[in-house]
Amino acid sequence: MFSQRGCSQYNTVSKAGMPGAPLHEFPSREHEKMKHHIVHFLQKYLFNPPIKFLFAIGIVPPGYALLETIGRKTGKPRRTPVGNGRVGGQFWIVAEHGQKAGYVRNIVASPRVRLKLRDGLRSRWYAGTANLLAEDDPRERQRWLRNQLPASASNAAAVRLFGTQLLTVRIDLDA
Repeated sequence: MFSQRGCSQYNTVSKAGMPGAPLHEFPSREHEKMKHHIVHFLQKYLFNPPIKFLFAIGIVPPGYALLETIGRKTGKPRRTPVGNGRVGGQFWIVAEHGQKAGYVRNIVASPRVRLKLRDGLRSRWYAGTANLLAEDDPRERQRWLRNQLPASASNAAAVRLFGTQLLTVRIDLDA
């Protein structure tokens, strides 16, 4: 049987190990890395800036929250738009790129975070402590979250589409 190691993303092998079937069933490490770079670029320069701008002028887009972490290298606040995952006194995020996500690496260095959430027509900041849940099934967590917050379904679909290494993050909000 052909191994994926050494094969480019354009090579094909059948399930029986013969040439012919696309490798999309088994994405290569290079493919995953390229996908991560493309998605990161699109988020940083195309998708996130308008959402951050709306938060900055006091408009909270429905279905979004703003996560503030402390930069692990700079010590400065870093803000990232995330899907609204507030359920009671907790906030749930499924990180698309797992441990490779900048905000996840910041959480590892400093788990105290803030979230800017919609509160009626306005927004307000909530403080909390983030926990990475490596043992949690992120896809099952998304299904659970979709049942709790039906509006989160489109965000969950985007995370699954663009994600490379899903990871569940739970933020316990301060009382």
